[in-house]
Amino acid sequence: MKFITLIFLLFQIGFSFAQTKSTKKEKFPSYFGLQVRSVFPNEFTGTPVNSFTNKEYSTSISQKMGFSFGGTIRKGLTKLIAFESGINFTQRNFDLTMELADSNVSAENNFSFICYDIPINALIYVQLTEQFYMNASLGFAMTFKPTSIGVLTTPKGLHSFTHTGYAAKKFGVDLNANFGFEYRTEKSGFFYLGGSARVPLAPLFDFVSEYTIQATSYSNVVYGEIDGSYLSLDIKYFFPNIKTRGPQFIPGPIE
Repeated sequence: MKFITLIFLLFQIGFSFAQTKSTKKEKFPSYFGLQVRSVFPNEFTGTPVNSFTNKEYSTSISQKMGFSFGGTIRKGLTKLIAFESGINFTQRNFDLTMELADSNVSAENNFSFICYDIPINALIYVQLTEQFYMNASLGFAMTFKPTSIGVLTTPKGLHSFTHTGYAAKKFGVDLNANFGFEYRTEKSGFFYLGGSARVPLAPLFDFVSEYTIQATSYSNVVYGEIDGSYLSLDIKYFFPNIKTRGPQFIPGPIE
């Protein structure tokens, strides 16, 4: 929670600066950009490795590095406060291991879980130099999980293992916090480098793993919940707003 506490402190600083701005009405520009982020699971935000055991059967699921990309829109509200949103595609990758106690039966596999999200963030700036800014944002992300996932593993003989990530709820909400620095140019746009913390407020998916012996009715099932939290390294680029110069075309009647 130290990361989120830092974001709150930066918001307080930004709002205190904003209260000193002139009462003169100003128009603040909007920007469109692209972003890409690398997904780093870690124990700071959640539980990247989960292990489950039932009698002789044990299995584990480990979240590995993933990625995310999408478009983002930033709307200026004041000189120091903005609203940021967009839409992103995120892929989380998982490694699976499975084994039977007192036997030499073991196997490995993997699967990936995808989702889409629309972040809704309040963002503040702290100007460091003429072109360098520090900023932080905090908000929520509305998520959509389009499908469940599953893999079948048959290591040898009559043994088989089925692992399923079941998206019981298609829609969810994540807590979203961001912190970074950006370099602004009038002609080339804005270049941003920062980090994010993403914490789902509910499990990302329900995990079900079943061991069966083919041609028999024997099965052994374990259940669990996977949170999918992560930290990320973010790179963003905002396109410059190009002002049209010279005489403008005035539409007239069609003759």
